[in-house]
Amino acid sequence: MSNAANPLDDPAADPFEIAKEAAAQIAAATGVERHDIALTLGSGWAKAADLLGETVATVPATDIVGFSAPALSGHVGTLRSILLPNGKRALVIGARTHFYEDHGVRRVVHSVRTAAAAGATIMVLTNGAGGIKEHWTPGTPVLISDHINLTAASPLEGATFIDLTDLYARRLRDLARTVDPSLDEGVYTQFRGPHYETPAEVQMAKTIGGHIVGMSTALEAIAAREAGMEIIGFSLITNLAAGISPHPLSHSEVLQAGKDAEPVISDLLARVVAAL
Repeated sequence: MSNAANPLDDPAADPFEIAKEAAAQIAAATGVERHDIALTLGSGWAKAADLLGETVATVPATDIVGFSAPALSGHVGTLRSILLPNGKRALVIGARTHFYEDHGVRRVVHSVRTAAAAGATIMVLTNGAGGIKEHWTPGTPVLISDHINLTAASPLEGATFIDLTDLYARRLRDLARTVDPSLDEGVYTQFRGPHYETPAEVQMAKTIGGHIVGMSTALEAIAAREAGMEIIGFSLITNLAAGISPHPLSHSEVLQAGKDAEPVISDLLARVVAAL
């Protein structure tokens, strides 16, 4: 479906009903009635899908109601159904809508709500991001322990009150560390983007408790919690954040760092998913 006809743009539409319709379309297109786990693969993480298990079906995301074509290089624009070695089914989301695209929060979190409607009880959110801790070198994978949402937006509508304590589940983080005990963790800070943060903004994030800066994930995590899913998040540190790094930021260098790290982090993510 085209972006211009996206039903989520209608304020009178029910985003949860659209998610249910999308889940039904995914089931019909893949032949898989229910998925157990869902993964959104951000910049640098896409190759993990090849290591998870047997791909049963791959569907262009724009064939499914409510989905938009990805605007960012590094996102593959497909929905992939994978049979894991343990018999569970994974839905891999390669189409992420970022808040800075100005399509509205409903489109940003539609993939997460669709995953929940498809049966997924665990949501794996990944991204490429800037690091504030100076010992994090480009290519370092980091668990997200919590987040700070600086977008001034929420996917929750109306008088909807959701507890975000242990949003990024400690149970799942502990499981991930049984796979790789060296995994560090930190608080993810979502800025609106698409510009990179200024050095002063990075220092603000550090002062209020942030360790990672990026432009995704937090809004998706809130929607996943609203939908009743357990969440685990990973950031690939593609660069030191502005003012922490002695060099100006370059999007091409960020993409290259993600590409260079792909083999290691993809293997890591596949092993973590097998343990979930």
